Amino acid sequence: MTQIVVATAIVRNGQVLAQQRAYPSADAGRWEFPGGRVEPGESEESAVVRECREELCVEVSVGRRIGPDVPLRNGMILRLYSAELAEESAEPIAVEHSAVMWVSVEEFDGLPWLDADLAFLPDLAENVRLASRTNL
Repeated sequence: MTQIVVATAIVRNGQVLAQQRAYPSADAGRWEFPGGRVEPGESEESAVVRECREELCVEVSVGRRIGPDVPLRNGMILRLYSAELAEESAEPIAVEHSAVMWVSVEEFDGLPWLDADLAFLPDLAENVRLASRTNL
């Protein structure tokens, strides 16, 4: 069975949370979405909630999947889910990463993303734009 890795696009006020890798050295300084491996017996949505709790110290409400399945070098599959902070006033903190930052769709191209996360940016940008228009 293929190992699934979840990534999370936490959206707030038309911006998406990104976190900057601290390690390994080849990826240090590059940006990614929060997430990690789905544990045995765990749903993908439960993994999103757990990973956000572990990596950012926040609770999230999981939305829908965005974009394609992205094959990783190690044979795993990466999937992106949208999410919102359970408490809008909550502020994510970088537990395992160098930094966290809210990024607008217009800023996506200016960041050095991990290769796997790049595959999600077009679909994510469209989703954020649509959500912003419907929330006006």
